[in-house]
Amino acid sequence: MKLKTLLFSCLSVLLLISCSQGTGKERGTSGNETEESESGAGERVAVVTPEADEEEEFDQFVEQFSKDESFQLRRIKFPISVIIPDTGHVGMAPMKESIGKYDWEPLDLTYDSTFLTRPYDQYYQVVRYRNDTAVVEIRGLNNGIYADYYFTLIDRKWYLVTLYEASF
Repeated sequence: MKLKTLLFSCLSVLLLISCSQGTGKERGTSGNETEESESGAGERVAVVTPEADEEEEFDQFVEQFSKDESFQLRRIKFPISVIIPDTGHVGMAPMKESIGKYDWEPLDLTYDSTFLTRPYDQYYQVVRYRNDTAVVEIRGLNNGIYADYYFTLIDRKWYLVTLYEASF
């Protein structure tokens, strides 16, 4: 009986010690995750943040940029300089314009290969990389769709810095 009591006491002490010693890496979080808790909720949520020395992946950035409007607004260098067709000009000559944050309309750059074979507004999308820039080129097939979106890597994060919209 004494052996069972002694064993139970030791296990209880070990359990209490291991539960009370937090290292900041609870529940399998890695060094690049932080834990936040809501007041009174008693739940913890792991928030993943990129390491300071890691460069953001462009494909992952574009996916979040296209789905999350608030993220998109944070990742555009406003006021953004754009080149668009002048609808007041007979030949729709390109003109330079500036768009502010409150005039911006959300942009969706997600691409599916079926866009190339659909019955109308067919287009293809290509991403061209050069050093710390990426250009998303959208080209229509005999329909007047033509646009370039210029992204730059600033402090290891991607930002939309300008765009050229020549669609008519």
